[in-house]
Amino acid sequence: MTVLVNAIVMVGMFLVVPAGLRLAGLAELDRIRRLWPLFAAPGAVALWLPRGPTATALALCYAVGTVLLALHALRRALRGRDLSPAGIALLTALVTPAVAALALVAERRGHELFGFELEILALTVPHFHFAGFAAALVAGLVCRVDDGRAGRFAALSGPLGTLLVLVGYFIGEWAELAGAVVLTAGMWTVGLLTWRLGQAEGRDRTTRLLLFTSAAVLVATMLLALSWAVGEATGLPHPSLTWMAATHGLGNALGFALCSLLAWHRIRTLHPSESRTA
Repeated sequence: MTVLVNAIVMVGMFLVVPAGLRLAGLAELDRIRRLWPLFAAPGAVALWLPRGPTATALALCYAVGTVLLALHALRRALRGRDLSPAGIALLTALVTPAVAALALVAERRGHELFGFELEILALTVPHFHFAGFAAALVAGLVCRVDDGRAGRFAALSGPLGTLLVLVGYFIGEWAELAGAVVLTAGMWTVGLLTWRLGQAEGRDRTTRLLLFTSAAVLVATMLLALSWAVGEATGLPHPSLTWMAATHGLGNALGFALCSLLAWHRIRTLHPSESRTA
């Protein structure tokens, strides 16, 4: 599982975050995006080293980049800039990599942060790259295109569900289940709007396929997440963490996040007005 999780995290570090920052359309993030490989490279190396001072120091290098994103989100929020549902989704996307980096630093140090086992901390890293950053960003993008009730629900339920899941880590399985229900409902709404987007007249075949794939995968992976949360809360049989990493984790990374971001990059190129996020 370690090899698979590390590979998924590297996809998040090197591909998903910089691609998402480009889609954010914020000129003030351009410098961080250009410097991002300097943060991601040591973070990726830290994943493969034994736990200890060297791995911790390299993980801290990655954390610096994520803190810069979080500080930008904080400044943007304090200035009251674009606090619409789509704007809130974008702010959430900018903050969540810092949560992932905090978990990475603690796990590489061998420290059970807030009492969480190292295995849970290791899984928190990909979770907040994909269920955090990628999901919130895509939710904001679809809300920009469809600003009706469904779009606003998708944009707000992603951040809310992610926050509830995070709080559930501290409160207990039932609170985490509530977060999983909200997040699943929001992501299924994102999937529905993504599917509709793929059906738009004039959409080219490649973009349509990417959108349909991301929507379909999202339905399946979130169903797995929901079944796991229900099992944890109730004691009913549910997939193991290893199985979740191989299905839910890999599907979200490749089938949802990468396909969605590739589709949105194509949309921005062919139909620039559809991809504005700021």
